[in-house]
Amino acid sequence: MSPDIAAVKSYLLALQDRICAALEAEDGTARFKEDLWSRPEGGGGRTRILTEGAVFEKAGVAFSHVHGTKLPPSATAHRPELAGRPWEALGVSLVIHPRNPHVPTSHMNVRFFHAAPAASGIENQKSKIENSATWWFGGGFDLTPYYGYEEDAAHWHRTARAAVAPFGDTLYPRLKKSCDDYFFLKHRNEPRGLGGLFYDDFSELGFDQSFAMTRAVGNAFIPAYVPIVARRKATPSTDAERQWQLYRRGRYVEFNLVWDRGTLFGLQSGGRTESILMSLPPLVRWDYAHTPAPGTPEARLHEVFLKPRDWAGDKS
Repeated sequence: MSPDIAAVKSYLLALQDRICAALEAEDGTARFKEDLWSRPEGGGGRTRILTEGAVFEKAGVAFSHVHGTKLPPSATAHRPELAGRPWEALGVSLVIHPRNPHVPTSHMNVRFFHAAPAASGIENQKSKIENSATWWFGGGFDLTPYYGYEEDAAHWHRTARAAVAPFGDTLYPRLKKSCDDYFFLKHRNEPRGLGGLFYDDFSELGFDQSFAMTRAVGNAFIPAYVPIVARRKATPSTDAERQWQLYRRGRYVEFNLVWDRGTLFGLQSGGRTESILMSLPPLVRWDYAHTPAPGTPEARLHEVFLKPRDWAGDKS
């Protein structure tokens, strides 16, 4: 059956509304400001930003629906058969940078891509592939703590596992490994955080079930993240812990600007730069060759939490 793009768009807009409402309620003081934008090449979006809240120093929740006739290199590098075909992409993406260093940063994205069939009459050896419509879902969510708490890690991963469990027993381990592999800073040989779920080019369940799985992932974000925020937002913290948070935020910036495929796709496809770079934190620092002192909570982050682990297991 043909993908129901209107249904995907309706879900994504409602998801943005629900997430913004939940974050405002948890913050208690700040409100999202909305920025509607259009893209000259086609499409536009609805970016919402919350700043200087009691709990969230910066939170961005963006919806976009863009289309064009020429895909950027970041997309055609691994799908060359799509070159020159009309396409559209829509999704919701968010990044939350908390004020308290004991509350983790979090990211979530759910998206849909569709490419129209190639123009009729084109002779090509791959005509069966290139002359048919192509679509897929992608997305997931991941957690980037500054101070590790096993209770939080277990809750995060168990919520992720429960979200995709109805779609197959092997799905969670597979998407968890994809997340561990993707959110990895190759230039530092270091994971960005403690992972979660990640998938791309996902169509294997057919449109209806692939869309249902993507909705399950999007719907799971608030129950996965907000309980952690509520547990940690009033934790007393020191200036030294704040400086560690700012230092670790540097890793987030490095990943998004060097490795993230979504950032590259957005910039190369002529997307709106302000909305694409909303993921960056408001304050950050870099220290030359900084190494945490042995035995400290900062060292434990590296030794325990920035290593792939079965957090969802009963003994996590």
